[in-house]
Amino acid sequence: MTDTKNTKNAKNIDVLISGASVAGPALAHWLHRHGFNTTVVERAPALRDGGYAVDFRGEAHLSILRRMGIMDAVQRARTGMGSMSYVDSAGKPQAKLPADLFAGDVEILRGDLARILYDATEQHTEYVFGDSITSLTEDADGVTVTFERAAPRRFDLVIGADGLHSTTRRLVFGPEERFVKHLGVHCAIFTTANHLGLDHTGHAYRTAGRLAALYSARHNTEAKAVFYFASELPDLDRRDVPRQQAILAEQFAGTGWECDRLLQDMRSAPDFYFDSVGQVRMDSWSRGRVALLGDAAHCPSSLSGMGTGLALVGAYVLAGELAAAHGDHRVAFARYEEELREYAEGCQKMGDGVARLMVPDSRLMAALLNRYYKIMPYLPGKNMAAKIARRTAENITLRDYGREG
Repeated sequence: MTDTKNTKNAKNIDVLISGASVAGPALAHWLHRHGFNTTVVERAPALRDGGYAVDFRGEAHLSILRRMGIMDAVQRARTGMGSMSYVDSAGKPQAKLPADLFAGDVEILRGDLARILYDATEQHTEYVFGDSITSLTEDADGVTVTFERAAPRRFDLVIGADGLHSTTRRLVFGPEERFVKHLGVHCAIFTTANHLGLDHTGHAYRTAGRLAALYSARHNTEAKAVFYFASELPDLDRRDVPRQQAILAEQFAGTGWECDRLLQDMRSAPDFYFDSVGQVRMDSWSRGRVALLGDAAHCPSSLSGMGTGLALVGAYVLAGELAAAHGDHRVAFARYEEELREYAEGCQKMGDGVARLMVPDSRLMAALLNRYYKIMPYLPGKNMAAKIARRTAENITLRDYGREG
């Protein structure tokens, strides 16, 4: 149901959103509910399938899913993951970490979540796939947008929800290196066969500077292979898949466990993904009629476990503030930052220091961590990390924008 009373006699109701992964469609959902018109442009030719598992924990995250009306669909697609086991080079379990640390209350593959959000919004949102913004020219009445393929168009507002390497952010705020902090780690993920017969669980193998993992997905019918490795490599061309795969093979070939088998499977994977791990730090998330959302504004890194929940919360707040301000972007964008910045910074702290724990830089530290994980279930503070993550996820009070205006 569309809540139009907040935008009755409102201005700036035509909104362009760049990015059709999670934050963008979530924002389109809420803006439509408040009476705005939305267009989503996405560089990829279609929805991106695959990707890693993302999780939601705590009432703030779960209440957003319920308010959006997608909780049942998310529950049907949830991974149902149990604990994760660390193994040695022969595949023998050495330690087991609880599900709550990795999967939260509800875990779902990023690609499945993107499909749910698209299905919930495609009837009232214009989606333009296979295109990207090339320039933004603002004046007193709106923004003229040019695209790689389509003809120029006018919009009242533009929202960049286009991820860590945001084109919108680069065009409006400046080069990526001003805002993206590389954490010294690269990652890769792809879909493969569940050849270990994993049953709603995963195995991880860690050596100095490297971590490889395999976990079951989609009710054990397939698996996700994940690799992290310490690297100061500059960002590679994200379209140069052969070069990315060559680097991954150089890093993990002959390191033990299932790595060689997974590297073979990598060559035929339909959804190979490779990127640096980083955080986005910005003094402001908006400039004029353009604002940033999700990873484009405040990426906490994929190691934090907070990025997707933060994106959904941010979409709810940004749309709500635009509605409460009757489309006045100057008021709404300022209130959006006031409401969300402390929460976003808390989520980013969850990613600080995780890189060194995930991929320790020495064999001794890797061995010590493996030993620590082995005895952790017997220690008094065994649930501390999961409790901190839950406390961080719940550290925001969401306003009910539907009752305002």
